[in-house]
Amino acid sequence: MKLVLSRESFLDRLGIVARGVSTRSAIQTLSGVLISVDGSSAELQATDTELGIRASVDAQVERAGSVVVPGRLLLDVARSLPADSISLEYRASEQDVEVKSGSATFHLRTLPLDDFPKLPAPDSAATVSVPAAAFIETVDRVARSASRDETRPHLTGVLVTATGNTLRMVATDSYRLSVKETTLEQQLGGDLEVNVPARTLQELSRIASSVETAEITVTALENQVVFSVGDIVLSSRLVEGRFPNYQQLLPEAYEHELRVDRGELLEVVRRVSLLAQKNAPLRLAFADGQLEVSAQTPDIGEASESLPVPFKGEALAIGFNPEFFRDGLDSAETDEIVLKLISPLRPGLIQSGADGGFIYLVMPIRLNV
Repeated sequence: MKLVLSRESFLDRLGIVARGVSTRSAIQTLSGVLISVDGSSAELQATDTELGIRASVDAQVERAGSVVVPGRLLLDVARSLPADSISLEYRASEQDVEVKSGSATFHLRTLPLDDFPKLPAPDSAATVSVPAAAFIETVDRVARSASRDETRPHLTGVLVTATGNTLRMVATDSYRLSVKETTLEQQLGGDLEVNVPARTLQELSRIASSVETAEITVTALENQVVFSVGDIVLSSRLVEGRFPNYQQLLPEAYEHELRVDRGELLEVVRRVSLLAQKNAPLRLAFADGQLEVSAQTPDIGEASESLPVPFKGEALAIGFNPEFFRDGLDSAETDEIVLKLISPLRPGLIQSGADGGFIYLVMPIRLNV
């Protein structure tokens, strides 16, 4: 294998693909990037068996072939090279890849090629195409609510459904629930329901934000999903286990529905949350026409701030995890939100104002006083 290619183009694609490199697997080859050369381009691949990324880069091919090179090291080397052009040559007798750029030369030992797994490919007969901008925005609204607890794997994903002209994503860690429904301008031309690891969707969002593409195509396979973004293909295992019936988690009615300026409340919450440390709750005390947001951490200090809200009726005080409540306000996309409450021991709900396309349910924390 031998090829010459632009350092800028190679570094751009390698930087994307290397995010799929495994850092923990006992299989040494999974720490590498597979470089496959055929015709007039090179394809780069990396996988940790859960997530796989492949991308193509234009090259001047002198000799076809395939080789696996340590991924992080190759990326560091590529970043350091002095010239605009790079030459890569696999030397079978030495079992290494020679990297040359300007007056710099590196020899990198290769990893076993036969141990590199085959990545799934898109199936054009079973794809659904979604506008990239809408897909990215929907991911960004809900992904942070997915669980990071690997002992509950069915909650580590985002339920992605698409039908007609509606795209919906749902995520929950059992302490909060995010639902974002996006109405698209065109019909999708197919149905989709997959529970995708939140990490996969966050990587996809990052890739799609850096690549000029109008659409993301999605192929749902038996236990995997494949996303295509331009010439970059990201594949992932689906989350095992049944996603909860989130509709059952949503209360049917609320005692209070308050329209509040999202930006103003968010700034107050951010300030007061500085004094909600060591698992201290954020306290929201509602009285006629007013909300007092406060927090107190023993041996550190306390903070409080008031703002006007259209609250009426018997006073109500409720506590929330400050990070979770702040995330809900941050994820709602409208200037005005609807804050829905029942009682101090029932979950609260944040809903985006005009269209109600985003809802965020958050469990309360019992207050001592």
